[in-house]
Amino acid sequence: MNFSMVPEIDVYELARKLKSDESFVLLDVREASELDYAMIVDSRLKVVPLSRLAQLGIEALPDEIQEKETEVLVLCHHGVRSAQATQWLLDRGWTNVFSVRGGIADYAVQVDASVGKY
Repeated sequence: MNFSMVPEIDVYELARKLKSDESFVLLDVREASELDYAMIVDSRLKVVPLSRLAQLGIEALPDEIQEKETEVLVLCHHGVRSAQATQWLLDRGWTNVFSVRGGIADYAVQVDASVGKY
């Protein structure tokens, strides 16, 4: 699958949005075991592992993402799973979805080391 056309934001844009009071959902699609190593703490964070999305489909999405116009920023470790989830949401009619390029790994290196690395 070619993800070159998936809409993205970089980790600096994510940092800016996290500092704002903008309304969006930060959807972390990593597995629960990965959250012990690195995690962004924010009230807009929702965790739905990609494996759960694959298993349950749209039913796995939290209530905050049911509206297809909701801004959703999708995060994973390096950006591959977030690109997959972003494309998956776009294919199902969501219109305001962005993968976080470089994932939490780049965020930890370039923005905030306190989130952790693995």
